Amino acid sequence: MTRFSTKTLLAAVALTALATAAGAQGAAPTPWVLSPDMGYGYGKDGKTYSYKMGTGNAKELLKGAKKVPKETLFFIGTNGQLYMRTGPYLEGDGKFKFGPG
Repeated sequence: MTRFSTKTLLAAVALTALATAAGAQGAAPTPWVLSPDMGYGYGKDGKTYSYKMGTGNAKELLKGAKKVPKETLFFIGTNGQLYMRTGPYLEGDGKFKFGPG
């Protein structure tokens, strides 16, 4: 199996979620649907990939991996680059802090 970093995995997951949610402006947020037997990658070319994973090399996969902190937001900047921001992204009333209006 091709080795990829946690950042790559997170980037691919974020892109998938953002692409799904982009058309639903103003709709209630929906949870990501991630599968434990899949890996998600964000390539050098900026494209996203998914990989069917096995269990034989799980120990190697976890080397250097980091847990994603709670309250982490992934987004695409106006330059097309994937970013992540750790910290609160909801207002006190539960509305998205960086939404329209």
